Amino acid sequence: MYDELTEVDIRKMQEEIDYRVRELRPKLIEEVQTTRAFGDLSENYEYKCAKQAKNRNDSRIRYLERMIRTARVIEVREDEGVGLFDRVTFLNEKMGQEMTIRIVTTLRQDALKGLISKESPVGRALMGHRVGDRVTVEVSPELKYTVVIRSIEKGTDDESLDISAY
Repeated sequence: MYDELTEVDIRKMQEEIDYRVRELRPKLIEEVQTTRAFGDLSENYEYKCAKQAKNRNDSRIRYLERMIRTARVIEVREDEGVGLFDRVTFLNEKMGQEMTIRIVTTLRQDALKGLISKESPVGRALMGHRVGDRVTVEVSPELKYTVVIRSIEKGTDDESLDISAY
């Protein structure tokens, strides 16, 4: 399965890889070498922490490189319905609660900030619909609910959204 990402997503990931390889990795390697000199490695907590930090950095680099390698680049299209990076206000009929979210790529999702992936049940259900549409959100075959789209504020891929840690 391919992740659908924008050109900006790819560029942000490449910038993070460059930073981690050129700046962070040499510092972490130096930290490992410094803490190794502290003595007995079996009881050297600083050495273990330095190794873990270096390994986490290397893991993140591999993760980002794999994401770039397997990504399918998509374009943000301007149309009348809900699209990528749009801010959508809708009413959850079951709960009687109005919510505002922003539809983003998987790499930038953060539900606590109202950034919902276009591949999530809500994002998938809302994509392409217009103001006033009643949309059924299917979380699972047993759990479904209906929302009514109240407003759509068109958005752009403005690079202000950070990519998620993992």
